[in-house]
Amino acid sequence: MTAEQKTLAFVVYPGLTPLDLVGPLQVLSALAQLDPGYRTVVVGATKDTVGTDTPLSVAPSHTFDEVPSPYAVLVPGGTVPTLRAMADERLLAWLGTAAAGAELVTSVCTGALILGAAGLLEGKRATTHWMFRDLLTGLGATPVADRWVEDGRVITAAGVSAGIDLALHLVERLAGRQIATNVQFAIEYDPEPPQGGLDWANQPYGDLKPLREHTLRAGLADNPELLGKLLAHT
Repeated sequence: MTAEQKTLAFVVYPGLTPLDLVGPLQVLSALAQLDPGYRTVVVGATKDTVGTDTPLSVAPSHTFDEVPSPYAVLVPGGTVPTLRAMADERLLAWLGTAAAGAELVTSVCTGALILGAAGLLEGKRATTHWMFRDLLTGLGATPVADRWVEDGRVITAAGVSAGIDLALHLVERLAGRQIATNVQFAIEYDPEPPQGGLDWANQPYGDLKPLREHTLRAGLADNPELLGKLLAHT
C-alpha cells in the first residue's frame, strides 16, 4: 500500500452470501487495476477461512486490526447468519470505528441490517432485500424501494445482484463515467434474464412470508430484544 492509496474494505463474516461480496469486489477491483490510487481488501476478525451460504468458502486478506481506517466500507448480506452478525460485538465495534473516518459506508442486501445494528443508518434513507426492507424502520432508517439508495456517504443496495449496480455507481462517483463504463464492459454486465424483468406488482411475498419469519426468529433467537424491536415496526 502506498501513502496515496485509498482502501476499499469488504467485510466478511461466517455465512454471508457470496455474490453480495464478490460482485462488488470484482467491480471495484477493476477500478483498482485501472486507477492505482485505490486498493481493495477483504477484512475479517481473523484471516481464517469462513463459510458462506453456498459450498464456497472465503478467506480475508486482512484482519480488522490491520485496516482500522479504510476510505470505504462494504458489508454484504445473507440470511440467518447475517441476522446473527447483528450481535457480533467485534464486527460492530470495527464498523463503528472504521465508519467514523470513512468517506463511504455501503452495504449490499441485508448487510444494511448490520449497518443499522452498528447505529450507522439512524436518520438515513436506505434499502435492502425487498423481503426485509420494512425492518429498516426499526433501525432508525427510512426504507426506500430502489435498486440502490444514496444518502450522503451512506449508500445501500437492494438484494444480492443489486450490489453490482451499487459498485458501478461507486466507480462513477470515484473515477468518472468513462471508467465506470469501461469496467461495465470489462465484466460484460448487460443483464437480460431469461424470465425478463421482475414484476414488482406481483412479488411473491405472501408465499415467502413464512420463510421470512423463520429466518428472523432463527437468526435472532439469542437476541429477543432486537427481534422485538424489528417486528414492532412491521
